[in-house]
Amino acid sequence: MAAPLSARRVLFPTFAFNLEVARAPMVTQEAMIAEMRLQWWRDALDEIVKGQEVRAHEVATLLAQAISTQGAEALDRLVAARRWDIYRDPFEDEVHFDGYLRATGGALLWAQALALGVDNEHEENVLALGEASALARFFVAVPGLKALGKTPLLTPDPDWIAGKAQRALAIYAKALVELKPLRCPAFLDTVTAPLVLKRILKAPERVSDGSCDISPFRKRWALLRG
Repeated sequence: MAAPLSARRVLFPTFAFNLEVARAPMVTQEAMIAEMRLQWWRDALDEIVKGQEVRAHEVATLLAQAISTQGAEALDRLVAARRWDIYRDPFEDEVHFDGYLRATGGALLWAQALALGVDNEHEENVLALGEASALARFFVAVPGLKALGKTPLLTPDPDWIAGKAQRALAIYAKALVELKPLRCPAFLDTVTAPLVLKRILKAPERVSDGSCDISPFRKRWALLRG
């Protein structure tokens, strides 16, 4: 809602899509059903890529009107990465963990940025911005993921957590320098990430005890500052 009205035709359906995909593994305990839900979205995205008539659905219909073929391909990577959410297996290694963040937060932001006129030359920076922002959200979600029986972190070592936060802050700052002149409304969704990451850097234990998120007031203030 902080974005201009003209941008909401892209942001609303893409965020709705992201919510549908993220909740798909959470609404059932049957892995096969969760897999089928994710495949349904992959098939819908394939229809967009191929220029076919997209299945009638309150989100899929609007999504097809909002994104490009390239954006649909990016979102397909997001859905594929979300298969990790179905099972309780931990991440295999650092590459798997970072790749999950880039394929979820990064791909969503890139699809939105494309639809809002950002050129391909900025892809790497947009993906980096989305990955850093996704790490902040992931750290906030850790207690909830643990409650579901998952092992979200490669290690609970505070030094590892602080190191990831520090790296993400550096990635975010570098990408933002390149992207800020574009003033893309999609980037507004990332503005609270540095605030969360800085809290974690100072006190990594916040990730485990669920206190690393910032207050609604600080979120609103960050959005106002843009």
